[in-house]
Amino acid sequence: MERGAGTAAPGQITRAHWVTATVLSTAVSAVAVLIGEHKFDIGPAAIALFPIVWAVLIGAIVGVQRWRPVSGATRSVAGVLLEISILLFLAKLGTEIGPTLAKFQNLGPAIVLQEVGHIFGTVIIALPVAVALGIGRASIGATWSIDRESYLAFAIERFGVRSPEYRGVFSVWLIGTVFGALYVSLLAGFTGSLGIFSPLALALGLGLGSGSMMLGGVGALSLLYPEQAAEIAALAALSNLVTNIVGFYSGVFLALPLCRRLYVFWSRLFGRDDEGRRHRAQQTSAPEEQEVLAVAEDPKARMTPWSRLLSYVIVGVAGLLVNALGTWSLAVEDAIGIAVLLVIVRVSVALGKLLPAIPSSVFVLGIGTLLSAGFLPTGAWLTGLLPNLEVMLIGLPGLALIGLTLGRDVQALRQLSWKIVLVALLTYTSSFLAAAALGQSVLHL
Repeated sequence: MERGAGTAAPGQITRAHWVTATVLSTAVSAVAVLIGEHKFDIGPAAIALFPIVWAVLIGAIVGVQRWRPVSGATRSVAGVLLEISILLFLAKLGTEIGPTLAKFQNLGPAIVLQEVGHIFGTVIIALPVAVALGIGRASIGATWSIDRESYLAFAIERFGVRSPEYRGVFSVWLIGTVFGALYVSLLAGFTGSLGIFSPLALALGLGLGSGSMMLGGVGALSLLYPEQAAEIAALAALSNLVTNIVGFYSGVFLALPLCRRLYVFWSRLFGRDDEGRRHRAQQTSAPEEQEVLAVAEDPKARMTPWSRLLSYVIVGVAGLLVNALGTWSLAVEDAIGIAVLLVIVRVSVALGKLLPAIPSSVFVLGIGTLLSAGFLPTGAWLTGLLPNLEVMLIGLPGLALIGLTLGRDVQALRQLSWKIVLVALLTYTSSFLAAAALGQSVLHL
């Protein structure tokens, strides 16, 4: 797949790797758009399949195939482009929040309660299942949150990489990184088709703290409720913004202490020790040290001013082309709009480095929301540039890139037991449903 890179030194990133990552992600996205949207009824529910799902699945197939394997250097380039692509998607979502702020001014209690659902839904629902399955102390790491990057970094510092808690955090992070967008899109579509929750309550539940998971869920709900697609996207983005701002600190200071206390209770109730064995089956010998789970090491892309500019251009052009294919429309305003969104992304990345305690995703959503708000003179100008840009389409290459990097994670995924996979999916499900249920209780008072 990458013959042009064959003369490069091992691990060296060349122009061929940039071309491969760009062409593959754009081609996968184009195929996903051409396949289109399909909905299958299963009794009273439905499964919604749409370009986001196809992009992840096709990208994953390309990423793990052995005929012409995707190299580590290409995956490294894909990782650089992925970060920018997801932030571009969030920037566009931010511009959809601004004009609708007035509609959401009465949703303050719902926004707060959905965060409570994200924090405690996993601990209350997923933790006892994890302990009962015999995961041991890894249950704490696997169920105190949906374990995104900030939680992974905290677990390394707080527990160490050889601890059971870290293995739980890492496993849920890995599964979410690889399959999260796909799983949440299917979960949101299936739940939305049942009619139990209002689409706005489900949109609140999508504020999981993960841009790719939110993108998948918004796509599914927008397919089921096209007349409310704009509100769903804006409310999910607003909910995700709140989660990104306060979710980590709430998880560290509230959810984690609660999870550790309840772990002791459930371990006694189910008769499990810290290795997950039943007390009567304990062995006298010391337990063997668990192997540290880790993804394969890809070469690190050295970012020069030229390569950084190139990465932004690639993401912008790919998003523009996929949007044109999906909407059958391409105007000068679209290119200008993409350029403005990329400027917002670049400023947000710089602010994230300047203030590392605040993720770039918070800045990009905040700046996009502020600049598009009706009370600022930039609001009408910015929204006037973006009506032809579909948020689901410009974010599609980023989801394809997630699939292309799957080859890096295959070895670690093979090490995971079915139990931790089940607990991870239950963690995502309980967080989403608990937040949606609490949001629904406020929306229908």
